[in-house]
Amino acid sequence: MKTALVHSDEWRRFDYGPEHPLRMERLGLTWRLMEAYGLTFGPKLKVVTPEPASVEAVTRFHSREYIEILRAVSAGDWVPHAARYGLGAGDNPIFPGLWEAALLVAGGSLLASRLVLDDEAERAFHFAGGLHHAMPERASGFCYVNDAVLAIMELRRHDWKVAYVDIDAHHGDGVQFAFYADPSVLTISSHERGDRLFPGTGFVEEMGEGEGIGFAVNLPLQPYTDDAVYEPAFEAVVPPLLRAFEPDVVVLQLGIDSHRTDPLTHLAWTVQGFTKIVSRLLELSPRVVALGGGGYDLPNVARAWTAAWAAMNGVELPAEIPRTCHKDLAAHGLKSMRLWDPPLDLPADTRHWAEDFAMRQVKLIREHIFPLHGL
Repeated sequence: MKTALVHSDEWRRFDYGPEHPLRMERLGLTWRLMEAYGLTFGPKLKVVTPEPASVEAVTRFHSREYIEILRAVSAGDWVPHAARYGLGAGDNPIFPGLWEAALLVAGGSLLASRLVLDDEAERAFHFAGGLHHAMPERASGFCYVNDAVLAIMELRRHDWKVAYVDIDAHHGDGVQFAFYADPSVLTISSHERGDRLFPGTGFVEEMGEGEGIGFAVNLPLQPYTDDAVYEPAFEAVVPPLLRAFEPDVVVLQLGIDSHRTDPLTHLAWTVQGFTKIVSRLLELSPRVVALGGGGYDLPNVARAWTAAWAAMNGVELPAEIPRTCHKDLAAHGLKSMRLWDPPLDLPADTRHWAEDFAMRQVKLIREHIFPLHGL
């Protein structure tokens, strides 16, 4: 199994601001934990540094006007009505180097796609990517350029069938939008229900349009959905659809804001539950381009993405976190130096409430989408 980890230290140059929940420190923290576990070297593993994406590559999805606006605000130029482009508000602040940061994240995900296309890796992981909310002419949800869409477009340029599976707590709306009428791209997003969480979309009824009907799949979840509720819902929906679709490659968006302590969301996953789902997706995928995504409790991000990268390499990690990372993780709030989480006992009625909702969504998907795939 040849694998590639796409990583750059350049992210240390960029900062959304001290009050913003998306902290670039999470990337360095993740890298250092991977390094401590010995996951940054190996005979069939390589670490690759990305270059910024070209403007031409970014305009495959984003409008030229929007790109010029991003470039102008990044340079400190005054842009009238920047808010029309989703810029300058709380979620999407304007900061020096914004344009360079956007190009770098896009370049990393494009590189991950090319490594898989060129058979240099069967699985490539760009954990700084997965910014799935950006729209063609608008920043949204901390995302300025939609690197996931660009990665899929790169794979489609070589006529590969692509399945996109998004397990972030937020709906992958930008990716769904990009391929809503395209039957060569199957998008599957599981997420906290849109009437409870940003971006307010991702209902089962959003099934695609035209030739793409049935190729947009959404599994909304109730707050406090834990591993025990999520896993059977996932198994009922995702493996059958992936087998029926038979993709050449699966693009994974591995947001970990689904974790039970994430400050912005309300799901109740553990790191081990997340990792089990990642491992299952790897079993179902002929090739993998994996991206990061959300995650705002920094030690959880580092633990989950390190465990995911270990799974991509077929490595079983010791539960005790290496001592070299204890101080680093403790500084960001981790109290128990374990890779895995202790059990969580949810009240029985809370779990039943979440389970009932999840199974109703599964029933709708099986009734309305499965027949379109011969299931």
